[in-house]
Amino acid sequence: MSAFAPSVTTIIATRGRPELLRRAVRSIIGQDYAGALEIVIVYDQCDIDELADIAPGSGSVSLRTITNARTPGLAGGRNTGIAAASGDLIAFCDDDDEWKPEKLRAQVELWAEHPDAVGVSAGIEIVTGSDTTVRIPAAVTTRGDFLLSRVGEIHPSSLLFRRADLLDLPRGVDEQIPHSYGEDYDLLLQLTERGDIVSVAHPLVVIHWDRTSYFAGRWKPMAQGLGFLLEKHADLLLDRGNAARMCGQVAFAYAAAGESADARAWLKRARRHRVTEPRVALTWIALSGLVSPQRIVATLNQRGRGI
Repeated sequence: MSAFAPSVTTIIATRGRPELLRRAVRSIIGQDYAGALEIVIVYDQCDIDELADIAPGSGSVSLRTITNARTPGLAGGRNTGIAAASGDLIAFCDDDDEWKPEKLRAQVELWAEHPDAVGVSAGIEIVTGSDTTVRIPAAVTTRGDFLLSRVGEIHPSSLLFRRADLLDLPRGVDEQIPHSYGEDYDLLLQLTERGDIVSVAHPLVVIHWDRTSYFAGRWKPMAQGLGFLLEKHADLLLDRGNAARMCGQVAFAYAAAGESADARAWLKRARRHRVTEPRVALTWIALSGLVSPQRIVATLNQRGRGI
């Protein structure tokens, strides 16, 4: 890996959002990065759009479009992209987000200062319908930190990894996670067993919450994915606060899905860990029908937060 400007492959797994995808791709083409940059777009359960209207730019930028050849969903799409990648480094970008021009350059420069890190993140700007919220991660985030919290400041679209490290993981991006929900959290838990995540202390990625999320309204898949993570990583339950948070998230998702019995079972688990967990109260509100789950989530999103 070149010490100055290693080659980078950016992987975008996408399904049926052509205009948002084009915005994301243009932001990647616009990087002021000196190294070779490959963009691999993985089409999941949809036809390939060759993006003939987008010019890759300089000779150091290439664009490839392929079909997800693995398990349908985000995890399979990302693994397909990793297998096809030629870059020393791998970056992910969701098809509805975008990068600022200095993203890769700033991250590679920081990584040169911390060569033992397993990945590099950056600050994010969350755009909602009426506001923009900036969230900056800590300079260093450890596995212990991820066991205490998902660390919402670290977003998948900001992450940069070594391709060799991803290929060395037993399952890669775990395709056994139901509906791929939480696959990014699982990947961070796997990788930080080997080292820390370092982060650039200013926003380099724009996260768009002013549109419909793929998982919007897909409550049962959310609940199943989070439940899988709690089974796979038992140490997520060692901290009472994090255990209550995650159990509360599962409870809320089941409540929103209309699965009241499952919601109440997970509520009991959440309360055993921490009675004052806010998601317990939010789940009871959702179960009562006083406020819809969609309204609760929309209010949180307006503040740059999620459930």
